[in-house]
Amino acid sequence: MAAPIPTTIKLHKASRTLELGYADGSTYQLPAEYLRVLSPSAEVRGHGKPVLQTGKLNVGLSGVETAGRYAIKLIFDDGHDSGLYTWDYLYQLATQQSQRWDAYLEQLHQAGASRDPAVSAVRFIP
Repeated sequence: MAAPIPTTIKLHKASRTLELGYADGSTYQLPAEYLRVLSPSAEVRGHGKPVLQTGKLNVGLSGVETAGRYAIKLIFDDGHDSGLYTWDYLYQLATQQSQRWDAYLEQLHQAGASRDPAVSAVRFIP
């Protein structure tokens, strides 16, 4: 079964969120940082070896473009714009936001990395 297609897509630049609305009345607010660190682009997915995205706390969205009838392209203010977010992937991000965000935060913790671009963690190995 195919994921539903959003009936509304709203970019809220001030709050740095993307709002998705669906025909069943459900709505989701997806933060730009969340969308950026889980981008479906090759830069993030790493051709099979995902690249942990760090320092994206303050990233925002500067635009949204349609990509045919199956996806949207998000344009981030850090210059990233290469991922195509299919309807299926967007719906997964929306409905699994808590689990995916927690997993991302755990990956950051395990790597000793930060969401804050002003913080650069240094690990000393005895």
